[in-house]
Amino acid sequence: MHRRTSLAVAALLAAGALLLSACSGGAPTTTSPTTVTPDPDAVVTVRLVSEPSNLDIRQTAGAALDQILIDNVYQGLVSRTPDQQIVDTLASSHKVSDDKLTYTFTLRDGVTFHDGTPLTADDVVWSLQQVKSNASYSDSERLARVQSIAANGKDIVLTLSQPDSSLLWNLTGRAGLILKKDDTTDRKTKANGTGPFTLTSWKQGDSITFARNDAYWGDKAKVKQVVFAYIPDNQAALNGALAHELDVVTGFDANLKDQIEANGDFALVLGKSTDKGTLAMNSTTGPLADKRVRQAIRQAINHDAIVKALGAGSTQYGPIPQLDPGYEDLSSTAPFDPDAAKKLLAEAGVSDLTLTLTIPSFYGTTVSQILVSNLNDVGITLKVKSVEFPTWLNDVYVNKNYQLSFVLHTEARDFENWANPDYYFTYDNPEVQKLYQQSLSATDDQTAADLLKQAAKIVADDQAADWLYNGASIVAVGTDVSGFPSVNVNERINLADLAKSKG
Repeated sequence: MHRRTSLAVAALLAAGALLLSACSGGAPTTTSPTTVTPDPDAVVTVRLVSEPSNLDIRQTAGAALDQILIDNVYQGLVSRTPDQQIVDTLASSHKVSDDKLTYTFTLRDGVTFHDGTPLTADDVVWSLQQVKSNASYSDSERLARVQSIAANGKDIVLTLSQPDSSLLWNLTGRAGLILKKDDTTDRKTKANGTGPFTLTSWKQGDSITFARNDAYWGDKAKVKQVVFAYIPDNQAALNGALAHELDVVTGFDANLKDQIEANGDFALVLGKSTDKGTLAMNSTTGPLADKRVRQAIRQAINHDAIVKALGAGSTQYGPIPQLDPGYEDLSSTAPFDPDAAKKLLAEAGVSDLTLTLTIPSFYGTTVSQILVSNLNDVGITLKVKSVEFPTWLNDVYVNKNYQLSFVLHTEARDFENWANPDYYFTYDNPEVQKLYQQSLSATDDQTAADLLKQAAKIVADDQAADWLYNGASIVAVGTDVSGFPSVNVNERINLADLAKSKG
């Protein structure tokens, strides 16, 4: 569950989104169902799975940073709700020219950074220009079509060299975060944002604590503190919840529903997500360079069995999940058929094939055990290599030294990875790259989505990877807690509506 390498180190792409306007700072619209009377002095402890290596959201990969820092600590001119709608945030409003080449954002009044410094237009211009000019910054490429960034009083004007249907969406992510100009804060261990929470402490290997920002420009947070407790093991998280040490458990195992709900203190909430359980295939060398071998692997895998074993989620047979523009059901590209898989292997002249699956150790064994069994049924021996995440990042993501790899890509609208031959997927198809660029240049949402759909179909037909499942957001929420998001929780947790009752 990492991003941009958890991945998807990736990217958010995409074909435009529904434009809305709000002044609540991008509050979530899809949250846990209970309603409570908020205790302003409440402390809410939230279990998370994966701890960041450092807090520098400008240069550090991994969904663990986006999950907690965006919206809560750092903000952009615009943000997005869990159901993928774009809302004005540090901008009070925005407009787009008819030719889609000029974006004008009006800066909101009364915003200050956590150190008390007022937000200015210069901060905005500097922040965006820094991202655009520094290739080492996450999502720098997302501003590639921005030709100039300028301030005109309270207005921030972005002029594009050509239309970019993904720009507003990109500005809701790392590319659009607004920082204090020339700030000397050590962003690896601290933070100075504009959001409703301040980062007060980080006990590495244990927890990160946020406190309510009482000087916040918008609606104040409803709780005094939020503690993110990093507990990778689900059984340990269950024990912590039952011992009343946790108020919310994210990244949970749906199969433990009965246990966590047994005493009535928690309810398991399932929400939609853009999580994609992706089986990457290194097609540059060896047997995986043969499309027939890749297709055989896909048709040997029982996707329904994986979803059933996980206890939640749905099947997915292509690179775009249901929540994203460009989705279509691509199950016809690799239906479960072990006999067909055996025939494909025979046609490819492959027998007694042994492959290695490299997987980050925090994912457990459910998926890998099914893969081992399914591939064994068609004559493929699968060796599972479980590694620490930094090792996975170095070997697989950076050096592309792998045969098969499994990672849960959590980021929404990250199709751009399939149009990037340098990405660790190793997929290189000029037609897909062309269609992707055309989708960016589209001036209406439907055209952009249709172009992505065409590209995704090619990727699936090429058997470029396998998409084992579209995960659900699985969150156990205390019955004394309300307002915790339930959609795309592995990617973003907006705490704007979080509340807890007394007692």
